[in-house]
Amino acid sequence: MAELKVLSGNGPRAAVRELCTQFAQASGNAVELALDVNPEVVRRGKAGEAFDVAVGNPSTIEQLIAAGKVIAGSRRDIGTAGVAVAVKAGAPHPDIASVEAFRRTLLAAKAVAFPAHGASGLYFVELVGRLGLAAEMQGKLKPMAAEDCVEVVARGEADMVVVVATRITGVPGVEVVRPIPEELQTKIGFAAGLSASAKAPDAAMALIAFLTAPSAAVTLKANGVEPAH
Repeated sequence: MAELKVLSGNGPRAAVRELCTQFAQASGNAVELALDVNPEVVRRGKAGEAFDVAVGNPSTIEQLIAAGKVIAGSRRDIGTAGVAVAVKAGAPHPDIASVEAFRRTLLAAKAVAFPAHGASGLYFVELVGRLGLAAEMQGKLKPMAAEDCVEVVARGEADMVVVVATRITGVPGVEVVRPIPEELQTKIGFAAGLSASAKAPDAAMALIAFLTAPSAAVTLKANGVEPAH
């Protein structure tokens, strides 16, 4: 039996957690899942932290490949997810069905949470600028640590959160309103790669194959990820 460590970004964590559990049950291998923001996944990998499989945005995997920490050619794409809005459970759902409605909703909010260092958070800040709201939203934007950006809405400390849709999955006390308007949408990718120092490379590659197999599609979709295959 192999003992595998997966170093993963927060974005697809619900899907990755469930698939790792399924893989462990099916294979008999133990899987430890370590979650962090993508920049920290890169930093930890480059610093020499032991892991067998890395999961993150494609750029995260490519940076680890460039640093010699993930084997070139081992990258496999898992899927993509868009950006969505969530509010506290039971709260009225704001109108964000059109660009103008989304604009009005942002302006009406007292506090809008987003992940300070995640890909969706960086995109949202850029989007606020594109919408011409940078000055008006100053003081309303609430950059949060990735592990707290949705939970802060559940606690009532922000009116809404704008984040990759997968991050909302499984968080108690919040409800998805809907994706942001298609004209403003982006797709955030998730991929996996094999560590150059994996202790059990065959088992690790089997896990990567499991995460990206057609049979994973049901679990991926249930957790907000559009499968790559």
